[in-house]
Amino acid sequence: MTDHARDLEAVREATDRLLSATGTMDDGAVAEPSRLPGWTRGHVLAHLSRNADALVNVLRGRPMYANSETRDADIERGAPRPLAEQVSDLRTSGAAFLATAEAPADWSRTVTMRNGVTDSASRIPFRRWVEVELHHVDLGVGYELEDLPEEFVNRENDFLAERFAGHPDVVPTTAVAPDGRLWTTGGGADGPPVTVRGEATDLLGWLCGRRDGSGLTVEGGSLPALPPL
Repeated sequence: MTDHARDLEAVREATDRLLSATGTMDDGAVAEPSRLPGWTRGHVLAHLSRNADALVNVLRGRPMYANSETRDADIERGAPRPLAEQVSDLRTSGAAFLATAEAPADWSRTVTMRNGVTDSASRIPFRRWVEVELHHVDLGVGYELEDLPEEFVNRENDFLAERFAGHPDVVPTTAVAPDGRLWTTGGGADGPPVTVRGEATDLLGWLCGRRDGSGLTVEGGSLPALPPL
């Protein structure tokens, strides 16, 4: 069972780490490329702020975004802002999300995400945790996948393996970490099953599209090409 209160505390801690990391940046660094193709660090920060707003909408039963065009325009508009404005926005929007999520609510209810995807309200704090942690890595300011909390890595691997389960373009795949923890995914494409082995963080990097899989070993075939998230 998802412990949303515990996840909210993890969001708070991850947000504090992210805000502390902005102290290593300046206006010039904000305008530099992030690790996400086509996005500067400013784009990443603006996206994180608007994602917090969007998840507040979800928790309050409103559409996550008005539409994709508005979402994209908000990020583009916010990306060039000076660092001080970015940090203030990130702090304020993040605090608003936490305040909304800490209010008494029926956490078993179903909520609607972007593109009509539904989920349990209890999973929303984890979804925010994912955004903060992975995009902190995307900033390229010294926070790497290996710095992520172990619990987060394992749970995000669980989440992504479930997301790609049965995908028509992915052969049956088993990912195995050195401690014996494994994840099964794919299965919708024709082809022999493959086993992918590597550190849990390298498996995460492959599953979330942030590493090319060069740190992994594959048995039974080639490393499956995963669709974009």
